[in-house]
Amino acid sequence: MKHRKKNIIPAIGTVVFLTGFLVFNALLFTERYHLSEEAVRKEVGPGFTESFLKNGKGLMGTEYSFNAGFISDVKSVLSKINDEVLEQYSLTEEEINGIAGLFSKDLTVSLDRLGEALDENTSEGSYKAGAIRGYGGWLDGTTFGSGEEIKSALEGVAGNIRKYDIINQKGINSYAAKDLVFRLAKTSSFGPVSERPLLFLVAVFGLMIIGGLMYILPVYTAMPEDIKNNAIFHNPLTSRGLPAMMLGVYLIAFYVVLYFYHEYMTTWILMTDPLSYFLKDSPGGQFFLYGLIYTLLVLVMGIRMMLKYRHSRYHQLRTASVMFFQLGFAFLLPELLMRLKMPYYDFKNAWPLDYDFFFDYELNNLLNSGAIGLFMLVWGIIMIVIIVPLFTYLFGKRWYCSWVCGCGGLAETLGDPFRQLSDKSLRAWKIERWSIHGVLVFAVVMTAAVLYTYFTGSSSLLGIDSYFVRDIYGVWIGAIFAGVAGTGLYPLLGNRVWCRFGCPLAAYMGLIQRFKSRYRITTNGGQCISCGNCSAYCEMGIDVRWYAQRGQDVVRASCVGCGVCSAVCPRGVLGLENKGG
Repeated sequence: MKHRKKNIIPAIGTVVFLTGFLVFNALLFTERYHLSEEAVRKEVGPGFTESFLKNGKGLMGTEYSFNAGFISDVKSVLSKINDEVLEQYSLTEEEINGIAGLFSKDLTVSLDRLGEALDENTSEGSYKAGAIRGYGGWLDGTTFGSGEEIKSALEGVAGNIRKYDIINQKGINSYAAKDLVFRLAKTSSFGPVSERPLLFLVAVFGLMIIGGLMYILPVYTAMPEDIKNNAIFHNPLTSRGLPAMMLGVYLIAFYVVLYFYHEYMTTWILMTDPLSYFLKDSPGGQFFLYGLIYTLLVLVMGIRMMLKYRHSRYHQLRTASVMFFQLGFAFLLPELLMRLKMPYYDFKNAWPLDYDFFFDYELNNLLNSGAIGLFMLVWGIIMIVIIVPLFTYLFGKRWYCSWVCGCGGLAETLGDPFRQLSDKSLRAWKIERWSIHGVLVFAVVMTAAVLYTYFTGSSSLLGIDSYFVRDIYGVWIGAIFAGVAGTGLYPLLGNRVWCRFGCPLAAYMGLIQRFKSRYRITTNGGQCISCGNCSAYCEMGIDVRWYAQRGQDVVRASCVGCGVCSAVCPRGVLGLENKGG
């Protein structure tokens, strides 16, 4: 009896990929660090250079084997600098007693008189007077019961100034400190990667790409066309087993470091510098690294998707579409615009998914960039008020979520092996509706607040601080929800966690699709055999079989029109149609 020869290429591909992956992670520990005075003067700037050199004498003469120790010591120096700033600009107890004494007789506070006294009798009096006006405006004209009450009120104001204002205005705030630490680490590094970044870039990513394709091409070419069950619930990677949990932990850790601790990614970012200089004539950063990895994942896993669903021309076209938009519009075009000294801009991104489109720095950047910036601003507004609602009416939200969007592109390619993990329960659907529409309301309120601030100059709207609101949204929705949870939970909750529970643009389009769109997934209940393939593969948690058994069109607002339910149906029960009217 003849045995068919086993194809060993996928196994070799797995080894090649894992080799590249392990080397990629090992590179984090290959560089050494030595900070020079020249680097300090270049990166720290004139305002804090001398203070840095004074407080960092021990740091300057030390060679570090790992960047964790280097970063810790640099942060310690920055902390000492900020302590000096706090000491210089904080209201002292003596100053507070003196101010309280000014009003000890009539017990009515006057900020004009207070400001004059600070200007004349204290160090940095002008700043301190202005800060008290900003944080203690309510004091002006207020009559207190005693001098001790005035002193207590001033101490509270002084505490808020120390906590919220001094470092932001006069010191090195947390955002600036994080960027400065990264730049110092990058400038101070020496070792194999900093000496040959292009070699490591090509070798590491080349190994992972070649290994991935060596596995994908023979495995998915050999698979039969049509339905793809393939024991997905028996594979621990695609059924919440230990490998899935390990992958989820790695992805979550990657996103946490990317968004909040990118200084620890210095070696990886160094590796991308040659490509970054080639595309935009400037060094790479954490989001250039992320964009590169993101794009490569969409391209390689897109090939897998096209082979897996090669019996469906619809899936081949939409996969090719998301690959094109990610490579061309999300990665290459914005970088090339920067090379031409134009604003970084992703023409396919739309508010409210592009939640910072109306932030003051974005608007100023576009308006100060001449005709091209004005065109980008007008294009973005047209996307919001014309293109998105019109296309959603004509084609449903699938035109964006399954053909254009980068989040959807990653979900449909890298996330495809986990699509069956989406929760189909009624409880999950209820949470989904509250969650995604809550984020949409949050995005609208935040945008209204920041536009109010932009046009009026006041950061307070109905008692809400617009800067606080946008910071909360940026961290908890833009970073943690969309990035850390949205992608990190692929192996545990399915590939559309963000699209299903958080994306405000999906919520906006979903409302149009549910009530006004011509697009529907149609069903032929008489042909349904209740196999459950459609529900199992629905990444948006829709129990498609429930609709198919009853012959009802699938009209859920969450449906992204991926069409996989139709592709895996053995009887042709489901169809993607645009109805007239």
